[in-house]
Amino acid sequence: MTKVLVTGAKGFIGKNLTLFLQQAQFEVLEFDRDTEQPLEELLAEADFVMHLAGINRPLNPEEFYDGNTNLTWKLCQYLQRRPLPLLFSSSIQAQRDNDYGKSKKAAEDLIFAYHQKTKAPVFVYRLENAFGKWCRPNYNSVVATFCYNIANGLPITVNDPQAVVPFVYIDDICKAFLNCIGTSGSESILSVRPSYDVTIGDLSQMLYRFMEQRQTLQLADLRDGFEKKLYSTFLSYLPTDSFSYAPTMHVDQRGSFTEVLKTLDRGQVSINVAHPGIIKGNHWHHTKNEKFIVVQGEAAIRFRKVGEQEVITYHVSGEHIEVVDIPCGYTHHIENTGTTDLITVIWANEVFDPSHPDTFFEEV
Repeated sequence: MTKVLVTGAKGFIGKNLTLFLQQAQFEVLEFDRDTEQPLEELLAEADFVMHLAGINRPLNPEEFYDGNTNLTWKLCQYLQRRPLPLLFSSSIQAQRDNDYGKSKKAAEDLIFAYHQKTKAPVFVYRLENAFGKWCRPNYNSVVATFCYNIANGLPITVNDPQAVVPFVYIDDICKAFLNCIGTSGSESILSVRPSYDVTIGDLSQMLYRFMEQRQTLQLADLRDGFEKKLYSTFLSYLPTDSFSYAPTMHVDQRGSFTEVLKTLDRGQVSINVAHPGIIKGNHWHHTKNEKFIVVQGEAAIRFRKVGEQEVITYHVSGEHIEVVDIPCGYTHHIENTGTTDLITVIWANEVFDPSHPDTFFEEV
């Protein structure tokens, strides 16, 4: 089994990457500031090194060079005696004139010099602003800070809503890093793709919409790669006592009807409960179509094409899940023919609009 040494294994990227490696059947050797086993011993066991350890929020500038440059120098010095493939997690700050960027650029130079001397494969990634689960809020990630604050009802600060920031998602980073194992390396700077250029104003608006979804029931636009990944990230910052929420139940003597999910372009999902003997429906639609899925109880779903006499009946049961399409132009109803409450999941191809309900009463 290939052994991969991950430095900075307890950090945001390291924690995610370690799990990706293990799931891909690699043995992971972990190193961070609290590791008791010396780095040299771990390097002696490794077959591949993924160097993520570094400093980005020190008390003084000297710590940048100690944690980013000097640790990389120490790593390369050992590897010159036993060359191994080496991946380095750098930053786009390496292009900028600040101490963090300078320390990362110096580390990049050390790694390319190691490659020139040993011909071992190297992979130097300049990462853009990484986001995803387990990133530390109020530290160095605007996404983590905004997610945490909004999920916990705290204010956020947007200094420049038009500022554009490039983002990369943690899963894309981990997949790119894993794909390097067994390849020949690169003598140039690498980037993780896809990358997403998003304004701080748009970022904050998306996150507020995610929080409001518990009232609006409107899901994120999952067609958009960034919004889909941001939504997954946001949910990971919810307080543990706030995972659940209760949509409005419309209850009457017949049972209840509850809208649970709405989408921009894929309609909505609702839950219909009918007591024994109850009939619900007796209406038809011009354009709206639905799918009925009985998940508990027994029912008869009846159809009649508008203007005709023939009644079509489907007998369904939660014991044998099936999907029944409700076509346009057919008046229809569902009757609870069992002895327990009937529970039906209903998907409609459009979100219900009270001003244009496209629903016309007519008994089957």
